[in-house]
Amino acid sequence: MRFARALAPLLLFAPAVAFADNPPPGTPPTDPASDVTGTPNKTAPPTPTGQLPPTTSTHDEQPEVPIPSIPGIGGGVIEQAGVGGTVSFARAGVLELGGSAGLMIAQDMRDFNVSPQFGYFIVDNVEMSAILSVANIKAGAGDSSTIWSALIEPSFHVPFNRSMFGFAGVGVGAAYVDPLGTGLAVAPRIGMDFMVGRSGILRPSLSYEYTTHDAKGTMSGGTGEVTLVAISSALRVNIGYAGMW
Repeated sequence: MRFARALAPLLLFAPAVAFADNPPPGTPPTDPASDVTGTPNKTAPPTPTGQLPPTTSTHDEQPEVPIPSIPGIGGGVIEQAGVGGTVSFARAGVLELGGSAGLMIAQDMRDFNVSPQFGYFIVDNVEMSAILSVANIKAGAGDSSTIWSALIEPSFHVPFNRSMFGFAGVGVGAAYVDPLGTGLAVAPRIGMDFMVGRSGILRPSLSYEYTTHDAKGTMSGGTGEVTLVAISSALRVNIGYAGMW
């Protein structure tokens, strides 16, 4: 009889213990990694890059493009950007490689140029490009000059929709004018980016390049020559194509 009296409190407490260990169906989870809404792993630590699941293509819809903003500097290089993936042109980490060419013919003048270009989006909508340019200018019957330039150009790309962007940039670097020597080159540029195929970019552009170079001048009174700094400028309309990855 004494044993039964001692066992009675334990029997009354047992259902409460069982309920605590096995909550009835529909009870919200109490996992520390979940919030009150039941979202699993909401406060879990970030996953190392090497352990993330690989990106895969699902369908051929044009991927969403970013609205211009000022996020932190992007890291790494995005692969397989374009139609069929989830990464679009102008996203941080996207690379592009291509070039452009232009020809301008007027009375007693001809200007032909070729410009290979390599670009990398450091953040969404902001690209840093390395542009090499070779231009041959011929004026009159036989006078001609060749201009070699190497520019670094930051540019800002604004989407109008998922396959059409407008951009503006300013390239700054060095130029060599044959036979006048080396100088500074500054080239503001505006244009459009049209997505072509799965990962191509058709790029018409308009640029105005300023180039400094040496020029010989005569001192007042004809006592001798002095080297001056002259500025040449050229307006160019180019058509370019690039591939992104």
